[in-house]
Amino acid sequence: MNITIKKLTDCTINEAVTAWNKGFEGYFVKLEMTPETFFNRLVNEGLSMNHSIIAFDQENPVGIVLNGFRIVDGKKISWNGGTGVATEHRGKGVSKLLMEEILKIYQEEEAEVATLEAIKENERAIRLYEQFGYQVVDSLVYLSGTPEIQSDSGDGILSRTIRPEQLPALPFYNGNVAWQCQWQSVKSGEAQIYFDHDHNPLGYALFKRVWDQEGNIEKVLLYQLELIQDFKEETIQAIFAKITDWENNPVNVITINASMKNVATQYLLNNGFTKTTEQVQMVKR
Repeated sequence: MNITIKKLTDCTINEAVTAWNKGFEGYFVKLEMTPETFFNRLVNEGLSMNHSIIAFDQENPVGIVLNGFRIVDGKKISWNGGTGVATEHRGKGVSKLLMEEILKIYQEEEAEVATLEAIKENERAIRLYEQFGYQVVDSLVYLSGTPEIQSDSGDGILSRTIRPEQLPALPFYNGNVAWQCQWQSVKSGEAQIYFDHDHNPLGYALFKRVWDQEGNIEKVLLYQLELIQDFKEETIQAIFAKITDWENNPVNVITINASMKNVATQYLLNNGFTKTTEQVQMVKR
């Protein structure tokens, strides 16, 4: 085995997609991509081709790590957007070679915090990351359900629609969330700010609505729901009434990497939402 490491910029798109699909073959969730979906992921999630790497055994791509960098709360953070190694090369040290290389890249880029997520059941990967100084800081869940909304729920609060790019201007915006839930990864989505009837802010949501061919909301992907006042069940119901346009038809809501520390997540779990995937959020400072 003769492993060499190349930057993604020095590889073809087919080599990158082959490395990705081989690297996540038999994974806990299906992550297979085409050249189009791979390229879209790089763009939509702000991943850097110049700082992502592919491992080759001779001419064969056998491993990959995608990386991105952002400034969050004044600190430069890095995100490992996927580490995969081909089945036949697992357990042979390729993962360690990749991790050593990306930590050099993070150091060169003067990143202060390194972040990643790993499927909770992927104990082998979690142990690897821990060997390189990462620590579990949170549990993140994908939840799915249809919120029960009373007919007058939406009347309880006021809302204002803004662009996701405007969220950081809010004094109560929380930028310290999973990479895919930060506004930069949801530029094609929607954002709303919520107020009580005295115009005191209650919180905000960042989400994407998916529409069917009849023009009805089919489902909502919820990336952030942050409350800044004391938790009230009626406030949550009112927010979902605003997001889902409940008057037309029941709408399925899917949370994306929702923090288990968030009171809204606990509310959904206690009110019929089911957990489809759980990840650990890991950080290396």
